[in-house]
Amino acid sequence: MLITAFAFVSGLIIGSFLNVCIARLPKDESIAFPPSHCPACKAPIRFYDNIPLLSYLLLRGRCRSCGGRISPRYFFVELLTGALTALFFVRWWPMSPWWLAVSLLSVYVLIVVSVIDFETMLISDAFSLALGVLGLAGSLVHPYFSGGWAERLGQSALGAAAGAGFIWGLALLGKKIYKKDAVGEGDIFLMGGIGALCGWQGVISSVVMASFFGSAYGISLLLLKRADRMSHMPFGPFLALGAAVNLYVLVKPEYFFFVLPF
Repeated sequence: MLITAFAFVSGLIIGSFLNVCIARLPKDESIAFPPSHCPACKAPIRFYDNIPLLSYLLLRGRCRSCGGRISPRYFFVELLTGALTALFFVRWWPMSPWWLAVSLLSVYVLIVVSVIDFETMLISDAFSLALGVLGLAGSLVHPYFSGGWAERLGQSALGAAAGAGFIWGLALLGKKIYKKDAVGEGDIFLMGGIGALCGWQGVISSVVMASFFGSAYGISLLLLKRADRMSHMPFGPFLALGAAVNLYVLVKPEYFFFVLPF
C-alpha cells in the first residue's frame, strides 16, 4: 500500500513535468527555462501554487496573479500520470523492475504524444524514435518475449516493421478510397515505435483497440455536431491507448475472435 501511494505521488510530480513538455515542445521552447509561469500573464508560478492537483483545485483552475483560466489539461495529465504510475508499479514491481522502468518511460512518452496530437494534430518523429529505442533495449527484459538476446531483438524489430508497415498499408488504402491522406505520416512512425515495444501481436491488438475507441470518439463528435464525416481526427492518442494496455498486459489477437465449435 505504501509503495502504491509513493508511486502515485511520484507520478503526479512527473505529470507536472510532462505538462511542461506538452506546452513547450511544440513551440520549440526550452523545458527548463524560464521556470513555470502563467500562460496568460507570464507571471512566475510560486512553489506553493505548483503542487500537483492540489494547487489547481485550491485556485479553482485560475492564475493567482491575473485570474486567467488555466486549462484543465494540466490537472488531468497529472492525475492520469499518477494513476498509471501506480498501476504499473502494482503490476510489475517486484516481478520485473527493469520492465517496469521501460514500460513507465514509454507510457510517459505516449502521454506527451497523445496530448500534443490532440492539440496540434502533429506527432514528432523524435517521440517515435524514443519509443523504438526503448522497445529494442527493453526487448532484453520484455516479459512476453522469449529466447536469447538476438531472438528478443528480432521480435522487437519484427514488431517495429509490422507496426509501421500495417499503418502504411492503411494510409495507402485510405488515400485510394477517400482521395486524400487518411492517416498521417506521424502515425506510421509512432506505430513502428509501438511495435518495437509490444511485438507483432501487440501491433494487431493495439490497432484493433485504437480503431474501436477512435470510432467511438468520432461518432460522439458527430452526434454532438462538433465534427462532420470529412473532419480530421487524431489517431495517435488511440494507438497510444492500445499500446499502454499492451505494456500493462499483452492482449493477444485471438482474444478478439470467437472460436466456433466446428
